[in-house]
Amino acid sequence: MASRSESRRRVLVTGLDGFTGRYARLELEAAGFEVFGLSHEVGGHRREIDLLDAENVTREVAAIAPDTVLHLAAIAFVAHGDVETIYRTNVIGTRNLLDALARLPVAPSAVVLASSANIYGNAAIEWITEAQPPAPASDYAVSKLAMEHMSRLWMDRLPITLARAFNYTGVGQSLQFVVPKIVDHFRRREKFIELGNVEVARDFSDVRDIARCYRRLLEVSPAGQCVNLCSGHAHALAEVIAELEALAGYRIEIRVNPAFVRASEVIRLTGDPTRLEQLTRTRPTIPLRETLAWMYQAP
Repeated sequence: MASRSESRRRVLVTGLDGFTGRYARLELEAAGFEVFGLSHEVGGHRREIDLLDAENVTREVAAIAPDTVLHLAAIAFVAHGDVETIYRTNVIGTRNLLDALARLPVAPSAVVLASSANIYGNAAIEWITEAQPPAPASDYAVSKLAMEHMSRLWMDRLPITLARAFNYTGVGQSLQFVVPKIVDHFRRREKFIELGNVEVARDFSDVRDIARCYRRLLEVSPAGQCVNLCSGHAHALAEVIAELEALAGYRIEIRVNPAFVRASEVIRLTGDPTRLEQLTRTRPTIPLRETLAWMYQAP
């Protein structure tokens, strides 16, 4: 497979203006990459595009001619109500991108696709490795697993790495997600908050750490590999609330709303970062307490 000189560092980031994309851009630019984006906004190195428009995707990818690619664009909210949009965006949109990349006269040296740890479902083990059989428990998780399977059709032509990110958060994440929602309630000093199961535990990382992990995967390009992006430490939502009570200096009343309790809820999701460390010599290291303080104290 032809590849570009490592001296050229043009990276295409889909979803550049999304929550993760903004931090990935900062990380990549600081490391010397020239960042180009496909997003719903225009300006600078950003091109407005719908990944479901295959012809336009092919044209714009050819114009950018990227050396590396970080594919972040997706429907990322597990409880998103439009199931058809989830599948079309996460599977067909990715296929259109891979087809466009495979048509380039010189292949990128790395293509990192953002998958999700949700594909593992309710794994009855302490730390989930990449060898854990998938057991998706939501349409979002099924769409990501389908994306992974579909991407293998292109692995003989493209150096694809599948990055299975566990939960992460930070300043700017949508209030649809539970940690920003909890932080927002404390910032507004609300007396109570409605949640689902507060014993649900997740391997929460800081988005800045995740951006660094994506950058390292682009640099190393472990083609054909699946890689967990995780810290190896799980925190229950009750712990998140306790940390924020300490930060804010008051206790909040928790009201369980049955509408927020999903029948197929994954109770505990903790990743094993061993492969990530072996391949990239990095892993998420920012403590959740620091991430929550950053979010709580943000302007």
